[in-house]
Amino acid sequence: MNLQIRGNDIKITEYLDDFARKKLSKLERYLPNISEVRLDLSRKKTRSGPGIFSAQITLRHSRGAILRSEQRIDGIEQDAVQKSIVGAINKMYRQIDRFKGKREVGRRKGADYKYIATAEEIATSEDIPEDDEFMQIAQEYQYEEDVEAGTIVRRKEVVLHPMTEDEAIEQMELLGHDFFMFLNGKSGEINVVYLRKGGGYGILIPTRES
Repeated sequence: MNLQIRGNDIKITEYLDDFARKKLSKLERYLPNISEVRLDLSRKKTRSGPGIFSAQITLRHSRGAILRSEQRIDGIEQDAVQKSIVGAINKMYRQIDRFKGKREVGRRKGADYKYIATAEEIATSEDIPEDDEFMQIAQEYQYEEDVEAGTIVRRKEVVLHPMTEDEAIEQMELLGHDFFMFLNGKSGEINVVYLRKGGGYGILIPTRES
């Protein structure tokens, strides 16, 4: 498993690197065949206090599925950074549980098995802990940022991979989102799949005004 740790306005000390790697290496116990795990740590400065610390984990499975989790916490730097890492890992455990559970409910017609754990992966992995330090920390230190309406608080580059509409729906559900932008492998265009309030799914197909 390739493990990457990056910091934005946060110094990755030897202690912090060792702490994060020990925690993240446990992910393989619960999901085999992880190809890459990336941890992005960042700090957003505030007018008062040390700032808001964020830990985002992006997990890539060998068959192409992507799982992602994030935890934001305010507090003293080292303490807050560690708690944000632990909270993000807890949320990733829930994502892994969802990935495994999709096998039990079947798969969407037209999608392949990249978004569903195999029987062998389930048999050789441990069950997600029901009550552990990760759940307790995530509940205690969950941070909801208060921002002014109309303010852009984040810009993020998104790497798009060709996939079918059914695969895009599978990936959206795996991430726990209600919309997902993807590169349509059939048309070669960027589309957005979304969950409709009345049920079912919709596809947004951007076109230029003539």
